[in-house]
Amino acid sequence: MDMSQRPAQGLRERVGTSLFTHVAGPAGRQNRARIHGTPGPRWFGPGRPIRTVHGDASMFIGGLSALLLQSLHPRAMAAVAAHSGFRGDPWGRLQRTSTFLAVTTYGTAEDAQRAVDHVREVHERIRGTTTAGEPYHAADPHLLCWVHVAEVDSFLRAHQRYGAHPLDGAGCDAYIADAARVARALGVPDPPADRASLAATLARYRPELRATPEALDAARFILREPPLPWIARGPYALLAANAVRTLPPWARAALGLRAAPYLPEGLVLLSGRAVTGTIRWAMGALPPREEPAGPH
Repeated sequence: MDMSQRPAQGLRERVGTSLFTHVAGPAGRQNRARIHGTPGPRWFGPGRPIRTVHGDASMFIGGLSALLLQSLHPRAMAAVAAHSGFRGDPWGRLQRTSTFLAVTTYGTAEDAQRAVDHVREVHERIRGTTTAGEPYHAADPHLLCWVHVAEVDSFLRAHQRYGAHPLDGAGCDAYIADAARVARALGVPDPPADRASLAATLARYRPELRATPEALDAARFILREPPLPWIARGPYALLAANAVRTLPPWARAALGLRAAPYLPEGLVLLSGRAVTGTIRWAMGALPPREEPAGPH
């Protein structure tokens, strides 16, 4: 390496390692090696759209957008507020979620099933009542389906806007079908398998959605009170503004959100592409993922 390139490479490695550790946790490198290096069949082989979407930096925006969208279902939000620890341990929750996505997307079929079984056990124990007196159970297929479609819609929206390689129409449908494989394993009986059924499913939930005090509190925490050092809050604000802009307009209106109202749409989009491009550049300094040869 040219001596003049070393400072930039060192910065790239530090930023990439810091991002990866925050998202994947202190055991992230060991988990990454196990997920990608363990031999055995996978639910999704190389080239599947779910790998393209879940492996892209656009997930930083898609994940924030998914949390905001999911919060609009009162019973789902009540379960999150009471049981997820998103305020007390936000990084821990993020790390558990990112590890689950990595295992089910890239891991062996055996490890993916084990991860799903663990989540189902946790869901079975989560029960309660909303402040309005509505009972909830995290294992309820109706709530599971809402969480799933909100995630898939948000991840795909973000990928199509900010992804390095946006999918064509058939690829979008294939991504939704891939994600349905995981949803069925989690207990969703009939998840959508293409763009038309995803849109129809989201539309069916619309009458149930509203911004409860818990949802507004979660949005405030996610967008305005991130547990980050001040130096990281500028880039995070750009991610957050683009996450808000990625939401369907009706969801933004329900939460009373405006994405950087002082900036035109084009500049918000450019800022999102710039920050995801920077994340992609930094994460590219990590050692390459190595998977064993064999059937998938």
